[in-house]
Amino acid sequence: MTAEQRIAEVGSLEDLYAALGGVEMTPGWIDRDEPILRPEPDTAFRPAHWRYAVARPALDAAGRLINTELAERRNLVMRNPAEPDGIATTRTLVSAYQMILPGEKARSHRHAPHALRVIIEAEGAYSTVDGIKTPMETGDIVLTPGWQWHGHGHDGDAPAYWFDGLDVPLVQLLEPMFVEDHPDGFEEVELVTEDSPLRFSWDGLQRALDAAEPDPEGVEGTRIRLDAPDMPSMALDVHRFEAGSATRPVRSTTNAIFCVMQGRGTTTIDGEAISWERGDTFAGPMWRSVAHSVDEDAVVFRMTDEPLMKFAKYYRRELV
Repeated sequence: MTAEQRIAEVGSLEDLYAALGGVEMTPGWIDRDEPILRPEPDTAFRPAHWRYAVARPALDAAGRLINTELAERRNLVMRNPAEPDGIATTRTLVSAYQMILPGEKARSHRHAPHALRVIIEAEGAYSTVDGIKTPMETGDIVLTPGWQWHGHGHDGDAPAYWFDGLDVPLVQLLEPMFVEDHPDGFEEVELVTEDSPLRFSWDGLQRALDAAEPDPEGVEGTRIRLDAPDMPSMALDVHRFEAGSATRPVRSTTNAIFCVMQGRGTTTIDGEAISWERGDTFAGPMWRSVAHSVDEDAVVFRMTDEPLMKFAKYYRRELV
């Protein structure tokens, strides 16, 4: 008997369900533990906090135990507690802490995911992206758009540390993952400059924040958005909050990762209070309310998947 004949002759819903299972179809009308449609977003990803004070000595230990032959990118991935076997920090984004020792040089490679670095501590480190060599100094933000060659090195005297942000989980979800090592090992430097559209210096960020107007809604402090047209899946913002200020809670359909560039405070995400200081990272999954309370003048970097959500017309935002 053919599948068509078996299905045509079923006498009960149970028999129909069994027959459909044999041809890899499932009824859309049955109740499920995870419904196909729901009245509002729900995510397994949780608010989470990673302390730089813990990561830094761990990176120092890795520096003693792992050389660049074993791990050219000496990094610690911040995985969400909801994904104990994964590497995602939020559904679409991942962050990591990375360190390079004086005199080290990481070979060039390129990959589909878009990436960036927020430099927490560095003097004498540099990045080379598509032949352009620029400094990586404390407070800088350096972009490495997808499929551009990039590597880094360190001519200073003390270890350099930074925050990495990438859209690797998004690329894994959509599956167009490619990675390639540079055929020469190290990309040839074509230009050495402090001024590159891929580098946002700390001083330049401060001047831009000085010129920006505070958020009239009282949600984001004073905010600037970095110009990153070659990284269309991400929005990259830098916020300044004055000591003693507190923001109104807001939620949206964006996934967010925050890296503290300066200051101290507490962020409450969906009722969970996270006390942070310079170098710390924390994650706010989508549709979880976020509100900041600031103890000391603060500058906070935020990366989100807002452009992706807006492109797909999934974006929604509301004050709570």
